[in-house]
Parts: sequence; structure tokens; C-alpha cells
Amino acid sequence: MSSKLEQFLKENLEDLKSRGLYNVIDPLESPNGPMITINGKKLVNLSSNNYLGLATDERLKGAAIDAINRYGVGAGAVRTINGTLELHVRLEEKLAEFKGTEAAIAYQSGFNCNMAAISAVMDKNDAILSDELNHASIIDGCRLSKAKIIRYDHSDMDDLRAKAKEAKDSGQYNKIMVITDGVFSMDGDIAKLPEIVEIAEEFDLITYVDDAHGSGVLGKGAGTVKHFGLQDKIDFQIGTLSKAIGVVGGYVAGKKELIDWLKVRSRPFLFSTSLTPADVAASIRSIEILMESTELNERLWENANYLKKGLKDLGFDIGNSETPITPCIIGDEVKTQEFSKRLNEEGVYAKSIVFPTVPRGTGRVRNMPSAAHTKEMLDQAIAVYEKVGKEMGII
Repeated sequence: MSSKLEQFLKENLEDLKSRGLYNVIDPLESPNGPMITINGKKLVNLSSNNYLGLATDERLKGAAIDAINRYGVGAGAVRTINGTLELHVRLEEKLAEFKGTEAAIAYQSGFNCNMAAISAVMDKNDAILSDELNHASIIDGCRLSKAKIIRYDHSDMDDLRAKAKEAKDSGQYNKIMVITDGVFSMDGDIAKLPEIVEIAEEFDLITYVDDAHGSGVLGKGAGTVKHFGLQDKIDFQIGTLSKAIGVVGGYVAGKKELIDWLKVRSRPFLFSTSLTPADVAASIRSIEILMESTELNERLWENANYLKKGLKDLGFDIGNSETPITPCIIGDEVKTQEFSKRLNEEGVYAKSIVFPTVPRGTGRVRNMPSAAHTKEMLDQAIAVYEKVGKEMGII
């Protein structure tokens, strides 16, 4: 190893550890369900994005196994050569139906979607109005496009309007896009899509919503855009197959012309092998389940409200989440890491989230209840929170 690289790594890793910013990865010895096993210990799992419990659903497992038996374990090529199986076409048709759009395109991950879609449409002659709390993949996608990035204050519609007007009136940009998460993953608040659409129509902005944490959760499962009834007003609906859907992958849904363009100009679609047959088949089955019934969605919200009330009644600061995402905001990074460690020792896996994922001084333990949790599991978690919270002087 280069001596310069060795010195860089040693100094910076030690610095992160000293400030409580070093993330330790805990390998699971079990499926990622409502209960997980780590180092031989069973824990109530409150850190998974598996909102509806579908990652371990027998129906999805069966669909994946059948697909492997019929198509094999890999697609074998990029989509534009001969890596497009009939399964991929079926998935994209099902996604368009699910999201209420003309067409959809599937990618290898939700992160890939933002890297692919933004840079395929926006360039150095354009501008992007981006919420200051947008996901890292949106930020990276914007940078890749080389467009002028104009950040607006989080969910501040007055600031968005002022900056949209300034960008429009300057006359220096060919196209202007406004881009936002549908649900913000750290605080659980929902984007003000009706107001964003109103501003977009006034200033002729392209509208782009990353609904990774909204699909399967809001709009009776169809997502944040459907929640507000704005399917015909949003140009780009971005989603992931890795959270509520329970598998892996991502997608963009929108007008047919947009999807056609992404198929010939988005680089992850053109240069990366397509989703595996098993993942595609399982995703199709998952979406079918969501379209057939709202039972899992309703159970998710019931469990989320139950956990929120329990933690709030104990005196924890759970912020202003409007979704099942339930942060317990501690503040200090070192204390946040210690709080998460103590929860783990007492039987609850709730991962600490610190800078740079959230601003300095806003460290929190983020709880993600699911449809698969029982009331007994949630009661166990609440009891542990009470014990550790009092022990550490947090409540």
C-alpha cells in the first residue's frame, strides 16, 4: 500500500471513531425480518426498510425460485443487447400500472435511477432546484448532469418560488427542473407536492419526485404522488424495489416519450447488466400483492402509530414525522452511538444515524416499524427504550 494512502486512511478512520462518526457494520445471521439474529442474539429489528415484510414473504420466494428454474440466475447481458427478458417487460408494464403512468423503466438500484435519469435529461445549460435535504443519490445525480444546482431551503415554498423566478427570469437556462424526495428518510416528513406542482406550472419547471420511502407506504401503497392525486402532473416518478417492495432495484415512471429517451440515453441502462430473473419475478409478485390488497399497508400504519405513541408518551423527541419513519433525536453524536449500543445490548436493533447522513448535532436513532411486527415485539422495544432512556438521562 502507498505510504500516503496508509497515512490518509489511518488518520481519518481514527478521527471518525473519536467523534462518534464511524459506522460499524453488523452482519445478520438470519433473514431481515421483524426479528433478526446478530452474533447469536435475537433482536427486535427497527432498522430495516422492509416496510411491509415482503422481503421474506413466501409468495415472493416462490416467484423467485420459479424464475431461476426457468431463466437461470442472471440476465446475461445489458438490456440493449439481449439482457431484456420477457420478465423485464412485464415488470415495467406492472410498474406503470401501479404508478398510474404511461410507461416505466427498471434499473439495478434506486441510486442508479437518480444517476441515470437526471443526467440523461439535464446538462450544463440547465438548472436544477433541489431541496437541501434531498438524498445523496439525488445530489450525485445532479452533480453528474453538470447542470447548475440551486438549493432551496427544506420544504420552504417561498424560497422555492423565489429561486424558480430568479432562475427563469435570468434567461440563462434552457431547462429548469425541481427535484425532491417524496418522503424525507431522516425525519419522515412529506414533500409539499401540491405547492411544488403549482410553482412548477407557473415557471414551466420539470418535476422530479424520488419516492423511495413513499411507495408502499403512502397513497394506500401507490406512493406520495398518488397520495396527492398528482400522477398527471409529475414528469419523473422515481422509486425503489428495495424497500417496501422487498427485493432490489429501482425504476422511473412517466410519459412514454420520457421512458423511450431513458432507454437510449441513460448510462446504467446501457452499460450495466440487467436485473436478475429472480429479482424481477419477485418484484412483479410484490407489486401484484400491493395492487390486490391494502392489508399490509394498513398494518404498517397501525404499527407505526402504536410505536410513535409509545415513544412520545415516554418523553422522547420523535420530531415531526408524517410517515412510519420514527426518529428518536438525541443530538450529540457520541451519545447517540452509545444509546444505540445500549438498545442493542438490551435486545433492540435500532441503528444510530449521525453526520454526514444528518446535520451535526442532530444525531438520532431511526426506527422503522413494519407490517410484520407484532404488538408484543413493539411493546418489548418500548420497554427497552424506557429502560435505556432513563439510564442515560435522555428521558
